[in-house]
Amino acid sequence: MADDSGDTGLQASRLERLAFPVGRSLTARILAVNLIPLLVLAGSLFFLDSYRRQLLDERFKLARIEAQITAEALAGATRERQEALLSQIGREQRMRMRLYDASGALIADSFELDAPSFTFDDPVAEPFLEDLARWTDSAVNIAVGAPSPPRYVEPEDTAADNWPELARVRQQGLSQIELRRAPDGTPVINAAAPVGVNGASLLTTRNASDITQAVRNARSSLMTIIMLALAVSIVLSLYLASTIIQPLRRLVISTQRVRLGRDREVEVPRMDERADEIGLLARAVSDMTATLRHRIDAVETFAADVAHEIKNPLASLRSATESLPRVKEPKLHAQLVEVAAHDVRRIDRLVTEISEASRIDAELSRATFEPVELGQLFANVVSRKMERSENRGCVITIDMDTTRDLVMGVPLRLERIAENLIDNAVSFSPEGGRITVTISRAGGRVSATVCDEGPGIPEAEREKVFRRFHSHRPEGEEYGNHSGLGLAIGRTIAEAHDGSLSVADPPDSLGGACLVLELPAA
Repeated sequence: MADDSGDTGLQASRLERLAFPVGRSLTARILAVNLIPLLVLAGSLFFLDSYRRQLLDERFKLARIEAQITAEALAGATRERQEALLSQIGREQRMRMRLYDASGALIADSFELDAPSFTFDDPVAEPFLEDLARWTDSAVNIAVGAPSPPRYVEPEDTAADNWPELARVRQQGLSQIELRRAPDGTPVINAAAPVGVNGASLLTTRNASDITQAVRNARSSLMTIIMLALAVSIVLSLYLASTIIQPLRRLVISTQRVRLGRDREVEVPRMDERADEIGLLARAVSDMTATLRHRIDAVETFAADVAHEIKNPLASLRSATESLPRVKEPKLHAQLVEVAAHDVRRIDRLVTEISEASRIDAELSRATFEPVELGQLFANVVSRKMERSENRGCVITIDMDTTRDLVMGVPLRLERIAENLIDNAVSFSPEGGRITVTISRAGGRVSATVCDEGPGIPEAEREKVFRRFHSHRPEGEEYGNHSGLGLAIGRTIAEAHDGSLSVADPPDSLGGACLVLELPAA
């Protein structure tokens, strides 16, 4: 089956890029997230057309009612009374009112009986702001698909049939409404109604410029609110971006300097004054950097110690091998061969111990812990050493102060601690000495205490014995039989099991050294 992990990773990368196509800057993304709702709100400007249609519908109803009421008032009135009504109503309601007889001839016009109550504005003579407002009206009408009414044009012939609404009134006998637009784009509403039963008709004309102005005022108010909200949103977005991005940039610069290693003493800002996630991240990165530096220092020290420890046997081996061709005496030749073999064994032991010390953390991080009886584990180690006669005649006893000695761990690694502790006790004990292993439990911890009758460990040296390549050796022991890594490896394994390995005060009956392994109980 083909490996499609690469394709999956590529698709995930593409999806991540397409998820938010604003750019890589957090500032742009924050601005976009905050501005999108405002842009949606700005789109509501286009819905003002429904507000305009609602105003027109209400005005159509009003115009129809006014025409019908006026027609009823004119029916049966004398000619003088009709002219007076047309003049008065036209002046008060700012309308043009025209009365036609049964033949369709114009018999009365309020604009001729009195001064015109309104005039159409000339768009050419109006200021630029009015032109801008009309352009905005036209753009919105085009955007929302609003129908454009026909232009209002006064026919040259004053007969009633030149007005479609009057023609329908004369044919149907019902009031009619017609919408047109003035030269400046404002609505003109014509209402026609029959007058009496003799075939006369009435035509009213109103320039409803107030509707256009009302829509413009609503649009202007909404735009003002949107612009203010936009300004506040931009300021708050930039402030939010600065509180997030600037600290992140400081962290990025610091971590890059740490990665490049250009400044050994570079300090990653901890931002202790911040209690938010950015502060937590800064402190986590700072602590991680400190831990990384500590590990790097430990690796460098370890490498230097390794070079130093291997250099000595290599120098001895080189000296022995260079001398072998020149030595003719058999006894001296055999001694040189033995020295070379000893140095080879010492180098092999060092390499093995160093390799194990370097991979313990990685191995234990992936290992599966299982229940282990600590007392039985030590008993097995002691038994094997007795079978191989590796205890130099020392008497090793195991005391169990508890039957609940179960711990969770990796058996092979815990055996390595037990072997190192027993080896250390055997090395420092006099031949035929006593070594005791005491297994006990206190609370939720199980401990194994290994005590010997050796010279003991001075209090000032108790931590040094756990350092790698610690050079202190038992008196009279041949140089090179120990790598100096045993106790250091043991402590590393113990700490990986959430335990500890330390030096304790010895009992008076022995007087030597006591090493205590403590692990959490299962």
